[in-house]
Amino acid sequence: MIDTSKQGKIFLSPPHLSGNEWKYMKDAIDSNWIAPLGPNVDAFENELAHYVGAAGAVAVSSGTAAIHLALILLDVKKGDTVFCSSLTFVASANPILYQGAEPVFIDSEPETWNMSPEALKRAFQEANLTGKLPRAVIVVDLYGQSAKMDEILALCNQYDVPLIEDSAESLGSTYKGQSCGTLGKFGVFSFNGNKIITTSGGGMLVSDDLEALKKARFLATQARDPAPHYQHSEIGFNYRMSNILAGIGRAQLENIEERVATKRLIFSYYYEELSGIPGLHFMPELKNTRSNRWLTTLTINENITGISSNKLLHSLTEKNIEARPVWKPLHLQPLFKGIKYYPHNEHSLSDQLFMTGICLPSGTNITEIEMMRVINCLKDTLKNPAKIG
Repeated sequence: MIDTSKQGKIFLSPPHLSGNEWKYMKDAIDSNWIAPLGPNVDAFENELAHYVGAAGAVAVSSGTAAIHLALILLDVKKGDTVFCSSLTFVASANPILYQGAEPVFIDSEPETWNMSPEALKRAFQEANLTGKLPRAVIVVDLYGQSAKMDEILALCNQYDVPLIEDSAESLGSTYKGQSCGTLGKFGVFSFNGNKIITTSGGGMLVSDDLEALKKARFLATQARDPAPHYQHSEIGFNYRMSNILAGIGRAQLENIEERVATKRLIFSYYYEELSGIPGLHFMPELKNTRSNRWLTTLTINENITGISSNKLLHSLTEKNIEARPVWKPLHLQPLFKGIKYYPHNEHSLSDQLFMTGICLPSGTNITEIEMMRVINCLKDTLKNPAKIG
């Protein structure tokens, strides 16, 4: 029997260093190449592009910066609209506002929890009737699971609207054998501290359009014109990744397949222990896809279990276990009050997922003992819901 009595903090998805990060950081320090750009940045871009199968990549300060650059490259500006997944972190949509454009939010569908092709189709049809098609579509690959890309791409192609694939949470995931982040015009990855690999903070923009990526590098480096002095003819941004952080990313990327395998094992462990409990349902995995299972997520049916997701989260918190609700849909955020929203059908699935979903501790350095602590807490709470305040 596994001893689950130790009560140290269990985090949701903490950083996990591989041990080789210091080698690349030391090279940068020994060479005094610690400023933005440098050999590690170039190598990280090339290695990441090779791993996902993209023609090129640009290392930037965050996934948010990568989305912002993609929107600029697609000429999104004031007065434009951009269709965007609603069930996601706010960073997916904030860059739309940076450009003075307006988001239009699209609901999720049950087989992936990602953008609903049915809702997207209605949004396109209405936009076409009004003569104002969106300038771009941002689809999110949520928690490591790819969206229904064939259906979504078919709609984007039908209306000749480019697609940005926000795969911030989905490095290592695939859709029909192709890496997430490479199916649209641009793809975006995040290396925030909680992601499957991390540079502490950072992101990557990928594309097969090398000319567009060249422009992205220019914009991300303060849009400095080629001149012996500092000359600037357009707005630029301080968005490039540092040589030291890129070194951390290179070491992390060496272990990406191991990290994906570990994340999937963690999901399997939780699934085997909890899926048989009536009222618990895990996030599905679409046929012919591989989710990196960045976070193990499930929903709780209060009518069956007798306990709400909020009370279950409270119970985990009391046991010093960090767990979270799934993302609050963007159409429910005060920031986006009044913004147009297209539900999946007569019911909004993303609202339901927010009310019933939780994310379990899923860090690649979690131990079996820690997972059993989480599992035992869930089982005990579900057996005795009346004990929760």
